[in-house]
Order: sequence, then C-alpha cells, then structure tokens
Amino acid sequence: MTNEAAKHPLPALDHAPEPVVPVADSAIEPAPAPVAAHAPMAASVPVVEEPAEDFAALLKEFEKSHSHKAAAGQKQQLQGTVVSLSADQVFLDIGYKTEGVLGRTAFDDNAERVKVGDSFPVSVTGRNEEGYYELSRFKVAQPRDWSALEAAFADKTAVVGTVTEVVKGGLRVDVGVRAFMPASRSGTKDAAELEKLVGTEITCRITKLDVMDEDVVVDRRAVLEEQARGLVDGRRAAMKEGDVVMGTVRSLMPYGAFVDLGGIDGLLHISDMAHSRVNKPEDVVSVGQQVQVRILKIDADTKKISLGLKQLQAEPWATVPARFQAGQRVTGTVTRLQDFGVFVEIEPGVEGLIHISEMSWGKKVRHPSDVVKQGDRVDAVILGIKPEERRISLGLKHAMVDPWSDVRQKFPENSQIEGPVTKIMNFGAFVELAEGVEGLVHVSEIVADRRINHPSDVLRAGQIVKALVLAIDTEKRQIKLSMKQLVPTSIDEYIAEHKAGDVVSGRVVELGAGSAVVELGEGIKGTCGAAALPSAVVAPKSEGMTDLSALSSLLSARWKGNAPAAAATPEPLSEGQIRSFKIVRLDAETKKIEVVLI
Repeated sequence: MTNEAAKHPLPALDHAPEPVVPVADSAIEPAPAPVAAHAPMAASVPVVEEPAEDFAALLKEFEKSHSHKAAAGQKQQLQGTVVSLSADQVFLDIGYKTEGVLGRTAFDDNAERVKVGDSFPVSVTGRNEEGYYELSRFKVAQPRDWSALEAAFADKTAVVGTVTEVVKGGLRVDVGVRAFMPASRSGTKDAAELEKLVGTEITCRITKLDVMDEDVVVDRRAVLEEQARGLVDGRRAAMKEGDVVMGTVRSLMPYGAFVDLGGIDGLLHISDMAHSRVNKPEDVVSVGQQVQVRILKIDADTKKISLGLKQLQAEPWATVPARFQAGQRVTGTVTRLQDFGVFVEIEPGVEGLIHISEMSWGKKVRHPSDVVKQGDRVDAVILGIKPEERRISLGLKHAMVDPWSDVRQKFPENSQIEGPVTKIMNFGAFVELAEGVEGLVHVSEIVADRRINHPSDVLRAGQIVKALVLAIDTEKRQIKLSMKQLVPTSIDEYIAEHKAGDVVSGRVVELGAGSAVVELGEGIKGTCGAAALPSAVVAPKSEGMTDLSALSSLLSARWKGNAPAAAATPEPLSEGQIRSFKIVRLDAETKKIEVVLI
C-alpha cells in the first residue's frame, strides 16, 4: 500500500474522491515506523530515505487538502490569517495549500489598519482565474437538520442552498430540507433569469420556519442587498477627498450629472464641470460616458459625494496676469446680461465685465440689451485686472473712436448745427450733433420773444432743430447751444433795412437828463444821446391842465394866415411826442440804434 500511494503526485491527491480517505488513513499510518527502524542506514544510503520523507509530506498534504476540500463544499466558516497585502487585495492563509483573497473594500478604511498576522473569520465562495480561493466575510452555514435550521433562523445567519426547480410563484430550494423562495425575493428581474438559477448554489436567509408543518421560506434578495451594501460601504470607506476616480455618467439633471463610481453615486455639479460657464450639463458630458473626476467632498452624515471635473484641468486664471494687460484690445463673446452690465468671455474660463457706463461714449444706455445681446462677439479694451479677485474690467466704447476727440474741429464755436432733440429736461433740451455727441440748449436760449416755463412748451423729442454753438468743454464733454440767437427778431430786420443817415419818425417814450428813448417801430427802440439833444428842446413833463389860451391863440393865428415865424430853437420834446430823427449809428451785434433830433 505504501508503494502504491507513493506513485500518486500531489495534484492527483488533491482531487482524489472522498471514499479514498479512510483507506489512505488505515494504510499509511504504519509507514513512519519502518523508516525510523532503518534510520541508521540513512547516512550510507541517502537515496532510500528521500522517498520516505517525500511520501510523508505528500500524505500530510493529501489529508490537509482533502479535508479542507470537503469543508469548503460545506461552506463552513474558516479562520483566515493575513499573510500579505497588495494595492487592492488582502491575501489570507485559510489552512489550504492555496491562499484565499479578499478585496480591500471588504474591510473598513480600505484595509488601511489591516496588517500581516491579523485573523478574520471568512467563508470560501469559489476560486478566481489565478487559482486563489475567493473569500467572503459574510457568515454562511449549511444546515443538515431541523435544529441547525432553527439556529440559523434565530441567528439570522445566511445559509447555502441549491435551487432544484421553478414552481408557481417562485423557486424550490434545497437547504437540507425543501424550502420555498418567492420570485420577488430571488434577486432576478424576469422569468428567464429565474430559470437560470435552477441547479445553482445560492446563499439565502430563512425568513419563515415552521417545523411542525415543515414550512420553510428563504430570501436571496436580502442577502444580495446586504452583500452589495457591504461592498458599497467598503468602497465608500476607501474613498478620500482629493482622490481621482473613474466613473460612468448615469443621469443628467439641470443642475449637474450623477456619476456611478461603482455602486456609489456622486454629483458632478454644473459649476464644477468646466472653468468656463456651462449652460447645460449635456454641453459637457453625456449619459454612459466614462469620466475621470476628483472627489471634492464627502459628507459623513448624508453620505453625499461631490465631484469635480474642472479641477483636473489647468487653471486659466493662473497665467492671466502674464497674458493680459490694461489697455490691451481683446475680442470675446457676451455670455450674460445684467442690469449693471454684461459679462464677456475672452477665453475659456476667463470672463470680464463691461459696466453699463463703459458701453457708449455719449448715448445714455438704460440697459445693456440696448447695445448688445447674449452670444454677440464684441471688441473691448482691458481697463483693469485683479487676478486675486478673478476680475477683469472691460470697456466697449474704448474700442471705438472717441467722437469727442475732434469736436472742436467739427463744431467750432459760433457755428450753426442741426440735429434731433434727444431728451427734454426741466432746465433745457439735449440736441444730438453727431453719434455720441450731444449739446444742451438751456431753457433761456430756446426763444427770444417770450419767457417759457418748460422746454416742452416749444420742443418735443425727435424734433429737428437748428442751434448756434456758444461754448465747448471737451474735458466735461459739454457743448452749450442757443436756438434763439439764430431766429431773426424785428430789430434785426430793422437794422438790416436801414443805414446810418436815414431820417425816420419816432415817438418819444422816455425822457432823461439830456437824453431820450425813442420808439422807432414795434419793439424797436433807439437812443437820442445828450450830445445830440440840446437841453433847450427838452420840456418838462406837463402836469395838470393844458394851457388852452395859448393853444387857442396859436390855432387862431394859423386860421387867419398869420402863423408865427419858426422859432429859433426846436420845439421842446415831451413824452408821447412824435418827431423826426436821423440815424447816426446801427450796431447789429449789440442790436443798438442811435439817433439825433432834427
């Protein structure tokens, strides 16, 4: 028997059928005695002793491997001792000739605190492609009688069973006795998957046990869910803020995308998708897409995981000061409109603000939409940069020609302009001289012949008017205009129709000390100075009753044809008297007229 056993190599022993075990035990036990009896001969004949030692080792391996193989088939709980660790696995000695493996995720903190020599209870679930035993920390039993079933039911221990057939409403499972598993608790999605379970070994939990009626109900879904939670908890425990992980985009929402990190969902918020502004998540990612993301935050209470995509991309603001300077002309796209201005993206991830006051040189912009709209490409000039605040100030009008740069050449003082009334205020009206250039006609400079209370009494917005340029202040960007000075008056016409030397009639309206004011026409007055008016001709203003006797004497003499000779001196002047005067001076600029009495 000893020679027969020595002929079998180790692999054959590992797979020997169970009936061989008792034969091997009884046949081989006496073998060590003969070897010991011939020990003195070992030194002289070493070739005889080596096969004996090899046989003993083979026997030991056979017994160990075979007994463990039977134990593995029973899914019994084993004690595993950690022998080594890799980046993603923990290797344990389970007493077999081949080691078992557990994923790091099966331990808390991704097995960070696990060390060589640590011991853990495990169960064998199968073998992987590399030949290692696949282990589980899930406690599993395989009852063989009703008492064992009662113990498993009481302890809520998972049991191993074999699916024997599909029955109405579920499956028949052999767990040492016949048990029923509802289809809804099988962990399958449809009838086709249910059929595939027939003949397979499953792990389940007893949810109902009636010994008297031999009624047993089992649940596989609860075990699968518990195992999945264990894996998920292990993966979550292995994750740390700052880790870079791969995931699959599971769904899209208006505020971001949910990414599957292997049974664990993380939220990739729309603000963390790109350095540039993202309007919709689908502009960056799509469902099913594999993405590499960084874990930004893990909330221990809610177990929510925040992810970032842009954090793995170069930060554009890091080099902004080196690439952009104040005064530089740039081109960008209008991304957002606000009441106070517009944001312009001058490159991906870098936006600048055009304040509403920097959008036009002269036009009053009430809202940015009066000038630009979202999506427009615009030219602008950088006014200032604050990298620490991630701010760039831009000027839209600075990229255009300043219309005030040549105002004095285009509209010199005393020149005449024509333009529309742009707006009317209490104090006057603004008139557009050119694009971006406006002038003000003060209320006192609108009409000359009367006083008006409000410019709207005479003008309306959009009305085309003519005006005279009175003054220009380029620093304050102000132009003073006058409308009334371009409208001809009656005195202008009178001066234009007369010349010095003309003899005209006038009514004395006011007498002074050696001077008189003479009305030459409606609203037209001239001055008769003291030098041109001898004092003898000025009569005091009459008071009281007229001297009727003198008047009667004068009329009587004229009636009789004996009119008195002309007096040596002119007849005295009095207010209201109409006399003849000669024009001695006309001044169109000052609108003054001087006359002398004749």
